[in-house]
Amino acid sequence: MSDDPRPPDQRSPDPRPPVWVGHVTLRTPDLPATHEFMLKVGMRDIASGEGFAVLELRGGTHLVLLPADEPATGEAYFDLMVEDLEATHRLLTERGLEPSPIEPGKIHSHFTVSSPSGHTLKFNSTHVSDLPV
Repeated sequence: MSDDPRPPDQRSPDPRPPVWVGHVTLRTPDLPATHEFMLKVGMRDIASGEGFAVLELRGGTHLVLLPADEPATGEAYFDLMVEDLEATHRLLTERGLEPSPIEPGKIHSHFTVSSPSGHTLKFNSTHVSDLPV
């Protein structure tokens, strides 16, 4: 009996889940400033051109930035998780991004940072399992 909860036809020697988020999209009225902001928070530059930018996050997820006519309001449609929330908070403070104070939570502690897109990005403490992801 295997401890792997996946059906036999989905099992492989790779212990990571077989799927992940590929792309998420964020619209912004200031594509260059939002692109630069995402680099400052730790994303990797993949490609950019007239009217788009693609950045990479851990796990291979790509954030696609696209133009918008108006600034957004409220939280982005995704949140971010980091290994060391306090160190990330210090780094973003040093980079002049003015993160909110860290707030404790039942599952995650978190803080937020305002993006040039008009969105608020939430940074969460990690809670990944002990299994490879």
